Amino acid sequence: MVAARLAAAQAALGCRTAVVAYEFPHAQANVATALSKVPQMERVKLHYLPPLSRVERFLARGGKERLKPLIAEADLVHLHGVWDPLIYRAAGVACENRKPYVLTPHGMLDPWAVAQKAWKKKIALNLGYRRMLNNAAFLHYLNSEEQELTKPLRLTSRGEVLPNGIFLEEIDPLPARGTFRPARPEIGDRPFVLFLSRLHYKKGLDYLADAMAIAMKRFAELQLVVAGPDDGARAAFEAQIRTLGISDRVHLIGPVYGVAKLAALVDCDCFCLPSRQEGFSLAITEAMACEAPVVISQACHFPEVTDANAGIVCELNAAKVAAGLETILADPTASRQMGRRGRDLVVSRYTWPAVATQMVAAYERVV
Repeated sequence: MVAARLAAAQAALGCRTAVVAYEFPHAQANVATALSKVPQMERVKLHYLPPLSRVERFLARGGKERLKPLIAEADLVHLHGVWDPLIYRAAGVACENRKPYVLTPHGMLDPWAVAQKAWKKKIALNLGYRRMLNNAAFLHYLNSEEQELTKPLRLTSRGEVLPNGIFLEEIDPLPARGTFRPARPEIGDRPFVLFLSRLHYKKGLDYLADAMAIAMKRFAELQLVVAGPDDGARAAFEAQIRTLGISDRVHLIGPVYGVAKLAALVDCDCFCLPSRQEGFSLAITEAMACEAPVVISQACHFPEVTDANAGIVCELNAAKVAAGLETILADPTASRQMGRRGRDLVVSRYTWPAVATQMVAAYERVV
């Protein structure tokens, strides 16, 4: 969805844009619904490749053949991701056609990410992925910390630092405060911390559980709402909160979208994401746009939160996360001011029209 929103914002500037992706039949209706709400999306051409077969998943030969005529027509190719065979094939086709390509790693070159299944990634780098990265017209980093963290790889391509963004049209006007709570009688009027992301190991749910157990000792009515699809970490998290004795104060509500998601962000007393690694978290950006004060880990690479005093950036350990939560929960007036400063930060720096303008200028320097 990041690629689609960037393309839509660029199309609004007069660029001819197209997005290519594999079709996922079980999710295609949801994808179409989500895309229909993106401003200017009707200006973007969408090309869906046939659903992935087992062979295609590893070789991407079919995808390569379908990419050839599309890349031949383009002035520049923008690739999103690193370790996908289709990305590798697309870079090769771009080189064959002497078309420059830009690659956004989305945090996949962070040392923590590279260390996951490290032997596979080492082989991939040696077999051509390093060449793919080095041949890029530039690597698009989402923040300066992400760029700094790639230095151990000794890549030779230059970098451009530009964030992701949001369309304010997709969130404004915000739901009225108090819209989320009536549908959740188990929460009622009690204060709650919101975690909103996929339930994956890297998102730090284990740290959050321990931190909440600490904070709940000080705030007797404090609740935790966990929203997002299970991506392998739910069972371990549920076992952990049972062991900690806080299951009755933790509410796993599954994925929420659209107005329901915004309502949860507006009503929460604090948004928390203690990730082990992030490239650029749109969840944090959306939380700030909804005026929620945030507590995030340093591994989220969002130091602007501290600079704007829009929340707390802390070390990745339960005690520090708990201290951040307690600071925000202890002073509702100060936390609301944090939320307003977060909103101001997003409006001034993290909207798709502003990002697209800077990205097009970067393209023009290499085309």
